Formats: sequence, structure tokens, C-alpha cells
Amino acid sequence: MRRKPIIAGNWKMHKTRDEALQFIYAVSNKVPSKNLVDSVICAPFTVLRCLVKRQGDNLRIGAQNMHYLDSGAYTGEISAPMLKAIDVSYVIIGHSERRAMFNETDESVNKKLHKALEYELVPILCIGETLEEREKGVTEEVLKRQLELDLKGLPAEQVKEIVIAYEPIWAIGTGRTATNEVANAACAFIRGEIARLYDEETAQAVRIQYGGSVKVSNIDELMSMPEIDGCLIGGASLKADAFIQMVQSAVNNKAAN
Repeated sequence: MRRKPIIAGNWKMHKTRDEALQFIYAVSNKVPSKNLVDSVICAPFTVLRCLVKRQGDNLRIGAQNMHYLDSGAYTGEISAPMLKAIDVSYVIIGHSERRAMFNETDESVNKKLHKALEYELVPILCIGETLEEREKGVTEEVLKRQLELDLKGLPAEQVKEIVIAYEPIWAIGTGRTATNEVANAACAFIRGEIARLYDEETAQAVRIQYGGSVKVSNIDELMSMPEIDGCLIGGASLKADAFIQMVQSAVNNKAAN
């Protein structure tokens, strides 16, 4: 099955409104057709609406987090209906920084996935192991556990809509990148687990990204791997020219394979 590649930038806590506008004006009309690749920017809540209004035909905007309830006394939180009301298309769920710094659990990640899909937001589910877990040789056990708990109660048709981002925690923001072979093997394992939990059709439909110190200099090699359908990119996605170049890399490499 040929899966459409997806490149998503995660701006994290970067860019004021003026900076975000400068980026969107430089990018929105230059990314390749959405028929060839899904191009996504996941931005801070404060700039989501201004980006959505200027996203153009081929770029889509995502949030970096959301609560699993529609509303309530949860100071500082943002809900799925709030995101839907401003036409956000994607939402990152379970990023390792959220899990490590803000005590997110597989249980809360599961609830967020259910809620995002209820409101027709495309979730980018992040999973991955720590350096200690990799050195102990338990990477596959960690990924298996996360998938089982995070996807609990979701039917196959909804799972097909989820984008899974394999992000080895030891490679995020460290400058260390998993080798192409290591990243591809982990993505292949994830696909195999989806087949085990659901079926082969679902596994082949799910798009799996790699994330972890992805940049212009290494994206070609990563995107040439058969099991890697895209990348979730941090710091390198902050520069307009680099983002456009990385999206084009996804198009070129998947067209060649």
C-alpha cells in the first residue's frame, strides 16, 4: 500500500504572532500539493487561529496538546471543541516532553486520542523509549506497552486515521539521531504490533513518522526507508526554507521508492 508521506513541524514553545506570520507567509504557497504530501505545522495555542487563516491550500495547522474533556475547571487547558472551532486539523498527543515534564500517562493519552477522533482532529501519537530502556534492550517491550494502552478501545477504522510518531527520547533535541536502520526497524515493529492488535490492512494504512533531531542534512536518508512515512521535526521546522526543503524531500524520496 502506498501511503502519503507526512511532514509535521513541532514548534514547541517558540514564535510570537509576528514571527509565526512571517513564517506562514514564506511557506504557505511554496509547500508541495496536498495530493503528494501532508504538510503540517503544530504551533503554540496563541498563534493557531492566525496560522489557520493563512494556511493556504496545501498546509495544515495542528496543536501541540489538548485536554480529554470538552470543558471544565481546568485552568490553562484547551479542549478539542475549542481547537475544532478554529479549524485546527491536527493535534500532537503524548509527546515525550509532555509525558516527562507534565506527568502525562498512557491512560490520559488514550483518553485524548478518543476525544480528538470524536472531533475529527487527526492525532499524532508519540511513542518511544528512553536511552536507559534502549541500553537494557527493552525498546520493543516499551513500544508494545505504549501501543496497547494508548490505543485501548479504539476500533480499526479510527486507528487508520492516527499518525504514529516514533520518537526515541534519547534523540529528541540532543543532536543524536537514530540510524536509518534503527529507525526503520522500530517503525516496522510498530506496524507489526498494529497488525497484531488489529489486522494487516489497518497496519498498512497507518502512517508512521520518525522524530528525533531530524534536519535537512539527514531527512533524505530517513525518508528513503520503506517503513518511515514521514518525520515529526522540532527545531529544524522553525526556519521556513528548511521546512520547505524537508517537505520536498519527503515527496522526492517516496516518489522514487
